[in-house]
Parts: sequence; structure tokens; C-alpha cells
Amino acid sequence: MRNIRLAAALFVFLLIGTLSLAAILTLHWLGPALAHGTDAHHVQGTILFLTGNERDFHFQTSEGQILQFQCRQHCKASYGHMQRHIQEKAPTDVYYIIGPGKTLIALDVD
Repeated sequence: MRNIRLAAALFVFLLIGTLSLAAILTLHWLGPALAHGTDAHHVQGTILFLTGNERDFHFQTSEGQILQFQCRQHCKASYGHMQRHIQEKAPTDVYYIIGPGKTLIALDVD
């Protein structure tokens, strides 16, 4: 009787763990699409410098490519936060869409 209860408890523990892991991985995979839409792209790297009086910036990807982003009214990024990333050379994730004329329009910078 004791072995059956132990096996049942172990089964429930493993079932909850498996379902939790599946939910976490699903949200990790679908999260950016849910937050930014299905047209959003993602790139990781570092912000090189800000340009102009807006929050537009030049960005170097992890692969070494230099990209120029526009960060306008719909961009979720504060000027101070971006400045800190520049000073600390912190890894930065940028979610963006490709706009008219193939301009890169940042949606979220973190």
C-alpha cells in the first residue's frame, strides 16, 4: 500500500513538473509574438550610440553587423535606460519591424 502511494505521489510530482516546463517553454517561444505582433523581429547586441534628439540609435549585433534603428512614439525604451546600456556596454535585445524604405523601427529596447 505504501509503494502505491509513493508511486502516485511521484507521478503527480513529475506530471506537474512536466506541465510547468511545457508552459514555460511555450511562453518563451510565443512571448515576443504576443507582445509585439507576428511581424516583429529580434536581434541581440549592443547599442553603439544615440543619434539626433530622438531615441534613434546605431546598434552592433552579436555577429558584428551594424544596424541603424528608429525609436519613435511606439518604442518602449527610455532615454536613460539606453544611455546606461551604452555606458555599461550591456547586452541589449531589440524587437523591431521593417518599415517603409526598409527602415528598422524599434518596438522594444531592453
